[in-house]
Amino acid sequence: MESVTVSRTIAAPREVVQSAMEDVETFMLAAGFDDVTVEGDRIDLENRVGIATIELTLERVDVQDAVLAYEQRDGIFESMRTVYRLSDAGEAGTTVEATTDFALDVALVGDLLDSTVIRRQRRKELEAQFDYLESAAD
Repeated sequence: MESVTVSRTIAAPREVVQSAMEDVETFMLAAGFDDVTVEGDRIDLENRVGIATIELTLERVDVQDAVLAYEQRDGIFESMRTVYRLSDAGEAGTTVEATTDFALDVALVGDLLDSTVIRRQRRKELEAQFDYLESAAD
């Protein structure tokens, strides 16, 4: 199992940050995905990574203390879960922490993608979402 964790303190109250995250379609598009469709707890994503196009079907799940959490139901991973948590950072605002745990399905991924590429791409996506949260807080 591989893991990517990114955190950032946003200069805004928790309610403002959480509200921006609850607009799930906009929040997911902020990651730079090419296409996002949200229907209830289901999230369909499409994203080009290098020469590959990744299509994922995710489902929102309940995770204790998480503002948003989802798991892959269909896609290139053997398993994948992302969890976003918020914590009070006092005068500085709200700290957002996102962790993605994943295991690659080697038969599907093969030579096109490896865990290093996935970790780098995921870090980039999470940082872009945090950029969005900062702009939403202004």
